[in-house]
Amino acid sequence: MYKINEKEYDCSVAVTVDIFNDKWKLSIIWHLLDNEKRFKDLNEEIPEITQKTLTVKLKELEQKNIIHREVFAVVPPKVVYSLTPAGERLRPVFKEMFNWGISYVKEHGKITSDHKCCEVQISKKIGIS
Repeated sequence: MYKINEKEYDCSVAVTVDIFNDKWKLSIIWHLLDNEKRFKDLNEEIPEITQKTLTVKLKELEQKNIIHREVFAVVPPKVVYSLTPAGERLRPVFKEMFNWGISYVKEHGKITSDHKCCEVQISKKIGIS
């Protein structure tokens, strides 16, 4: 049995599923893998997400200690989001997701565009050489 903030889980997978219970959180983390970002940058890089949803998901990730929110005392206000050490430990998870996705497409589908450029960018982000 696992317990976090008065919530109990039967196994560690249940903890992971509870934290990453939607598509947006993983997307936000994905965009923070290469460097810290401001809210506006994240909103532009994930155009499908509304500002309200992005705000909610950032707060949830901050509460779970996956991302860090740093507020700078300047005018206009500056807020920067980055990964915490717990968030950084997701890098190999994304690497495995990348590898699994490629093998799945090769086995069950086909690559329909120039994927080499995309693979190079992704490789740099998640540390594949």
